[in-house]
Amino acid sequence: MISGILDVYLSSISNKMNEVMKVLTIIATIFIPLTFLAGVYGMNFRYMPELEWHGGYFAVLFLMAIIGIGLVIYFRKKRWI
Repeated sequence: MISGILDVYLSSISNKMNEVMKVLTIIATIFIPLTFLAGVYGMNFRYMPELEWHGGYFAVLFLMAIIGIGLVIYFRKKRWI
């Protein structure tokens, strides 16, 4: 009987840890493309056409917001969040 109770306890701990890992994976998945874009635009290239655009900074911020919001919507439709 004690062995069964221990198995139930370990199973519940494992389920809680799986939920935490799922949330952390979703957060990482949302931020990976944003980190990539920030890394590309953070490099000091001399010949990037977007750097000369008047609204280039806001265009990249808008693109990053769209990607983040799009991923959140996608995960909600899949019922992962």
